Amino acid sequence: MDCWFDVENTAQKFLVMIKKLLGIAPQPTEDGAYCPSKLALKLATSSKTDYDGTTYPNPYKEGKLKVLMVCTEEKHMTMANGKKFFTGNHPVEMLVPMLHLKNAGFKIDIFTPTGASAKIEMWAMPKEDENVKSIYSEYKAEFEQSKSLSAFVNNTMLESNDYIAVFIPGGHGAMLGLPENSDLNKLVHWSHQKGLFMLAICHGPAALLAADSNDIKKAFIYKGYEMAVFPDSVDKQTPLIGYMPGHMPWKFGEKLKALGVTIINKKADDTCHMDRKLITGASPKAANNFGKLAATKLLEMVSQP
Repeated sequence: MDCWFDVENTAQKFLVMIKKLLGIAPQPTEDGAYCPSKLALKLATSSKTDYDGTTYPNPYKEGKLKVLMVCTEEKHMTMANGKKFFTGNHPVEMLVPMLHLKNAGFKIDIFTPTGASAKIEMWAMPKEDENVKSIYSEYKAEFEQSKSLSAFVNNTMLESNDYIAVFIPGGHGAMLGLPENSDLNKLVHWSHQKGLFMLAICHGPAALLAADSNDIKKAFIYKGYEMAVFPDSVDKQTPLIGYMPGHMPWKFGEKLKALGVTIINKKADDTCHMDRKLITGASPKAANNFGKLAATKLLEMVSQP
C-alpha cells in the first residue's frame, strides 16, 4: 500500500515537472492561488485588442443618464480539486466596451457588492494597447474605491433615474458572489421593470442568475431569452492547457439553460446578440462588437422623443 502511494506520488510530481517544461502548468501566485500557464497566456490573451476606435456622429451630451457597471470584489475561485484560480473581471471584456460607451457620451459608475475594490485579471491586460491602458488609468481610482451596490439598492435605487443600462463584464470572477447576491437580484428586477438595457459579456451572464427568485411560481425574468455566453464546453477544456488549475466548481450555462435560456453559440468566439433589451457577447473576441452594439442601442434609446 505504502509502495503504491509512493509510486503514485512520484508519478504526480513527474507530471507536474513535465507540465512546467511544456509551459502548461498553471503559475502559482504569492497568495497561494494560480494564474494561467505560459502557454495559456500565449493562446488566450493578446498584447493588443481589436478595438477599432469607432466614433459616434451624435454622442450623448446631456450627461444625465449613465451606465451602472457591476464588478466582482472577489478574486479567488476554488476549483473542483480545491485549488484556487486567481481571477476577477477580464480587462478586455470590461475596458473595450467602456471605450465605446465613453465615445458614445456615457459615463460609467463602478459598483461592487459592498464597495470593496473591483478585482481585475491583470494577467490578461493588453499591455501594448494604449487605448485600453488609457481608460483603465482614467477609472483606476474608481476601480479601487468602488460604489456600494448594497447602499445603492437599499437607499436610493427606487428613486433613481440616473441610469440607462446595467453592465456586467466577464471574467470568471463574475461567477463569484454575484449569482447569489440578493442586492443584485433586486437591481436586475428593478432595471428590467424600468426598461433599462442589460449588458453582459462572456461569463457576465452568470451574474444574471441572481434574478432567479427560487420561487417555482415565478418564472426567471430571462426565461425564453437567447444569449451569447462563454460555453461550458470550453471551460471544461481550459485546464488542459493550464488556463485554470482544475475543473470548474459549477457550470453557469447549464444553470441558465435549466431556467429557460437558449444559448446561441457553441464556441468562444465573437458572437454578439440582442434579445429585447438584453445584449450579450460570447468571449473577449466579442468585446469590440459588443461595445459597439451596446453604444449604438443606448444612443438610439436616448434619441427617441
